[in-house]
Amino acid sequence: MKIFTRTSVFALLILCPAISLKAQSAEGIKAKAQLFDGLLVAGYLDHGAFINCTGPAIKFSKKPYCVMLGLLPGLRIKEDQAPAEVPKNSVITPSLGFGLTASFKHLALQLPLYYNSKTATKDGVWKAGLGLGYKF
Repeated sequence: MKIFTRTSVFALLILCPAISLKAQSAEGIKAKAQLFDGLLVAGYLDHGAFINCTGPAIKFSKKPYCVMLGLLPGLRIKEDQAPAEVPKNSVITPSLGFGLTASFKHLALQLPLYYNSKTATKDGVWKAGLGLGYKF
């Protein structure tokens, strides 16, 4: 009988913010795996906008600078350019991106990548954006 399945271990790691992996180099740069960092970012991407925060990431920090590489859950805001006779998608859609976020004190700069899925008329492609935000 299995005590832990892959799903239960994954859920435990995601839902338990007390778990933290830390490392420190000789130059004082700290590397840390974390679930959330209190950033709110808004920006431009693919003829639309996005609003997101930082999710699970690897954070490299040396006071007052910080660089994170990880997932970016949020909302994408984009009007569907479909013809009038075709049903249109919602203007605001939930999304999950991946990218790099750099912060200095309370100012944050983000370079997200989002995947636009394949449709009947277009191939799926990754789109890069640029955002500016605030670190709480």
